[in-house]
Amino acid sequence: MQLFNPSYSSFSDEKLMLALSKGDKRAFDELYDRYAKALKGYFMRMLWKNESKSEDFVHDLFVKIIHNPESFDSNRSFKTWLYSVACNMCKNEYKKQEVRKGTSTGIDQFYSISDKGVDVLNEVQMSHFGSQFEKYLAELKTEHQEVFSLRHMDDLSIKEIAEVLEINEGTVKSRLFYATKQLADKLKEFNTVNT
Repeated sequence: MQLFNPSYSSFSDEKLMLALSKGDKRAFDELYDRYAKALKGYFMRMLWKNESKSEDFVHDLFVKIIHNPESFDSNRSFKTWLYSVACNMCKNEYKKQEVRKGTSTGIDQFYSISDKGVDVLNEVQMSHFGSQFEKYLAELKTEHQEVFSLRHMDDLSIKEIAEVLEINEGTVKSRLFYATKQLADKLKEFNTVNT
Protein backbone atom coordinates (compact mmCIF):
# COMPACT_ATOMS: atom_id res chain seq x y z
CA MET A 1 0.00 0.00 0.00
CA GLN A 2 1.33 3.36 -1.05
CA LEU A 3 1.36 6.05 1.67
CA PHE A 4 1.74 8.96 -0.77
CA ASN A 5 -0.96 9.42 -3.38
CA PRO A 6 -0.25 12.31 -5.72
CA SER A 7 -3.15 14.60 -6.56
CA TYR A 8 -3.73 13.77 -10.19
CA SER A 9 -6.13 16.67 -10.61
CA SER A 10 -3.15 19.04 -10.48
CA PHE A 11 -1.23 17.13 -13.18
CA SER A 12 -1.17 18.43 -16.75
CA ASP A 13 -2.64 16.15 -19.40
CA GLU A 14 0.86 15.57 -20.77
CA LYS A 15 2.19 14.58 -17.33
CA LEU A 16 -0.72 12.18 -16.92
CA MET A 17 0.13 10.57 -20.27
CA LEU A 18 3.72 10.16 -19.12
CA ALA A 19 2.48 8.48 -15.92
CA LEU A 20 0.12 6.29 -17.97
CA SER A 21 2.96 5.19 -20.23
CA LYS A 22 4.67 3.95 -17.06
CA GLY A 23 1.61 1.87 -16.17
CA ASP A 24 -0.17 4.23 -13.77
CA LYS A 25 -3.88 3.40 -14.04
CA ARG A 26 -4.96 6.35 -11.88
CA ALA A 27 -3.48 8.70 -14.49
CA PHE A 28 -5.78 7.08 -17.06
CA ASP A 29 -8.78 7.50 -14.75
CA GLU A 30 -8.03 11.23 -14.42
CA LEU A 31 -7.76 11.67 -18.21
CA TYR A 32 -11.01 9.77 -18.66
CA ASP A 33 -12.76 12.00 -16.10
CA ARG A 34 -11.46 15.11 -17.87
CA TYR A 35 -12.38 14.20 -21.44
CA ALA A 36 -14.99 11.42 -21.70
CA LYS A 37 -18.04 13.69 -21.45
CA ALA A 38 -16.65 16.28 -23.88
CA LEU A 39 -15.69 13.58 -26.37
CA LYS A 40 -19.12 11.99 -26.18
CA GLY A 41 -20.60 15.40 -27.02
CA TYR A 42 -18.19 15.78 -29.93
CA PHE A 43 -19.04 12.33 -31.29
CA MET A 44 -22.78 12.97 -30.82
CA ARG A 45 -22.52 16.09 -32.99
CA MET A 46 -20.32 14.48 -35.61
CA LEU A 47 -22.05 11.08 -35.75
CA TRP A 48 -25.69 11.94 -36.41
CA LYS A 49 -26.74 12.19 -32.72
CA ASN A 50 -26.29 8.43 -32.42
CA GLU A 51 -25.80 7.94 -28.69
CA SER A 52 -24.74 4.29 -28.72
CA LYS A 53 -22.27 4.90 -31.54
CA SER A 54 -20.89 7.94 -29.69
CA GLU A 55 -20.44 5.93 -26.50
CA ASP A 56 -18.72 3.17 -28.48
CA PHE A 57 -16.37 5.70 -30.07
CA VAL A 58 -15.46 7.19 -26.66
CA HIS A 59 -14.79 3.68 -25.38
CA ASP A 60 -12.70 2.78 -28.45
CA LEU A 61 -10.69 5.98 -28.20
CA PHE A 62 -9.83 5.41 -24.55
CA VAL A 63 -8.98 1.76 -25.26
CA LYS A 64 -6.46 3.04 -27.83
CA ILE A 65 -5.00 5.37 -25.22
CA ILE A 66 -4.66 2.76 -22.49
CA HIS A 67 -3.25 0.09 -24.80
CA ASN A 68 -0.95 2.36 -26.75
CA PRO A 69 -0.02 5.43 -24.65
CA GLU A 70 3.29 5.74 -26.48
CA SER A 71 1.39 6.76 -29.62
CA PHE A 72 1.00 10.18 -27.99
CA ASP A 73 3.57 12.61 -29.34
CA SER A 74 4.84 14.39 -26.21
CA ASN A 75 5.83 17.41 -28.33
CA ARG A 76 2.13 18.11 -28.96
CA SER A 77 -0.66 19.27 -26.68
CA PHE A 78 -2.59 16.25 -25.42
CA LYS A 79 -5.93 17.94 -26.07
CA THR A 80 -5.17 18.63 -29.74
CA TRP A 81 -3.73 15.14 -30.17
CA LEU A 82 -6.85 13.61 -28.59
CA TYR A 83 -9.19 15.56 -30.85
CA SER A 84 -7.04 14.65 -33.87
CA VAL A 85 -7.58 10.97 -33.07
CA ALA A 86 -11.33 11.58 -32.55
CA CYS A 87 -11.55 13.52 -35.81
CA ASN A 88 -9.82 10.71 -37.71
CA MET A 89 -12.20 8.17 -36.19
CA CYS A 90 -15.14 10.24 -37.51
CA LYS A 91 -13.58 10.49 -40.97
CA ASN A 92 -13.17 6.70 -41.07
CA GLU A 93 -16.82 6.34 -40.05
CA TYR A 94 -17.90 8.74 -42.83
CA LYS A 95 -16.06 6.56 -45.33
CA LYS A 96 -17.88 3.48 -44.02
CA GLN A 97 -21.21 5.31 -44.20
CA GLU A 98 -20.57 6.32 -47.81
CA VAL A 99 -20.61 2.61 -48.59
CA ARG A 100 -23.88 2.16 -46.70
CA LYS A 101 -25.42 5.46 -47.82
CA GLY A 102 -28.77 6.32 -46.31
CA THR A 103 -28.87 3.86 -43.43
CA SER A 104 -29.04 6.46 -40.65
CA THR A 105 -31.22 9.54 -40.52
CA GLY A 106 -29.59 11.02 -37.45
CA ILE A 107 -32.95 12.35 -36.31
CA ASP A 108 -34.10 11.76 -32.78
CA GLN A 109 -37.85 11.13 -32.87
CA PHE A 110 -38.36 11.06 -29.14
CA TYR A 111 -38.93 14.38 -27.39
CA SER A 112 -40.12 14.57 -23.82
CA ILE A 113 -42.07 17.55 -22.61
CA SER A 114 -42.05 17.92 -18.85
CA ASP A 115 -45.21 18.93 -17.05
CA LYS A 116 -43.65 20.88 -14.19
CA GLY A 117 -44.96 24.36 -14.80
CA VAL A 118 -42.41 25.28 -17.45
CA ASP A 119 -43.18 27.64 -20.29
CA VAL A 120 -44.22 25.04 -22.85
CA LEU A 121 -44.23 27.52 -25.74
CA ASN A 122 -40.65 28.57 -24.96
CA GLU A 123 -39.63 24.93 -24.59
CA VAL A 124 -41.17 24.09 -27.97
CA GLN A 125 -39.47 27.08 -29.61
CA MET A 126 -36.09 26.16 -28.10
CA SER A 127 -36.58 22.55 -29.14
CA HIS A 128 -37.46 23.69 -32.67
CA PHE A 129 -34.41 25.98 -32.79
CA GLY A 130 -32.20 23.16 -31.49
CA SER A 131 -33.47 20.67 -34.03
CA GLN A 132 -33.17 23.20 -36.88
CA PHE A 133 -29.66 24.14 -35.74
CA GLU A 134 -28.61 20.47 -35.67
CA LYS A 135 -30.20 19.90 -39.07
CA TYR A 136 -28.40 22.85 -40.68
CA LEU A 137 -25.11 21.99 -38.96
CA ALA A 138 -25.37 18.45 -40.35
CA GLU A 139 -26.02 19.86 -43.85
CA LEU A 140 -22.72 21.77 -43.88
CA LYS A 141 -19.75 20.25 -45.67
CA THR A 142 -17.82 18.01 -43.29
CA GLU A 143 -14.82 20.36 -43.13
CA HIS A 144 -17.04 23.28 -42.13
CA GLN A 145 -18.98 21.19 -39.63
CA GLU A 146 -15.74 19.95 -38.02
CA VAL A 147 -14.31 23.44 -37.58
CA PHE A 148 -17.56 24.91 -36.20
CA SER A 149 -18.02 22.02 -33.79
CA LEU A 150 -14.43 22.07 -32.53
CA ARG A 151 -14.52 25.85 -32.01
CA HIS A 152 -17.95 26.49 -30.56
CA MET A 153 -18.85 23.22 -28.92
CA ASP A 154 -15.51 21.80 -27.85
CA ASP A 155 -13.97 25.22 -27.17
CA LEU A 156 -10.71 24.64 -29.03
CA SER A 157 -8.69 27.65 -30.14
CA ILE A 158 -8.02 28.43 -33.81
CA LYS A 159 -4.45 27.21 -33.32
CA GLU A 160 -5.60 23.96 -31.69
CA ILE A 161 -8.11 23.32 -34.48
CA ALA A 162 -5.37 23.89 -37.06
CA GLU A 163 -3.24 21.26 -35.30
CA VAL A 164 -6.13 18.79 -34.96
CA LEU A 165 -7.10 19.02 -38.63
CA GLU A 166 -3.53 19.55 -39.88
CA ILE A 167 -4.42 22.69 -41.80
CA ASN A 168 -3.21 26.28 -41.46
CA GLU A 169 -4.93 28.81 -39.20
CA GLY A 170 -6.12 30.89 -42.15
CA THR A 171 -7.99 27.89 -43.52
CA VAL A 172 -9.58 27.32 -40.09
CA LYS A 173 -10.73 30.95 -39.98
CA SER A 174 -12.09 30.78 -43.52
CA ARG A 175 -14.02 27.57 -42.84
CA LEU A 176 -15.29 28.93 -39.54
CA PHE A 177 -16.49 32.14 -41.21
CA TYR A 178 -18.25 30.16 -43.94
CA ALA A 179 -19.93 27.79 -41.45
CA THR A 180 -21.06 30.64 -39.21
CA LYS A 181 -22.43 32.63 -42.16
CA GLN A 182 -24.29 29.62 -43.56
CA LEU A 183 -25.84 28.80 -40.19
CA ALA A 184 -26.78 32.43 -39.52
CA ASP A 185 -28.46 32.71 -42.93
CA LYS A 186 -30.45 29.51 -42.45
CA LEU A 187 -31.44 30.32 -38.87
CA LYS A 188 -32.39 33.98 -39.43
CA GLU A 189 -36.07 33.15 -38.78
CA PHE A 190 -35.11 32.74 -35.10
CA ASN A 191 -33.44 36.16 -34.96
CA THR A 192 -36.64 38.13 -34.47
CA VAL A 193 -36.25 41.07 -32.16
CA ASN A 194 -39.77 42.44 -32.62
CA THR A 195 -42.59 39.93 -32.59
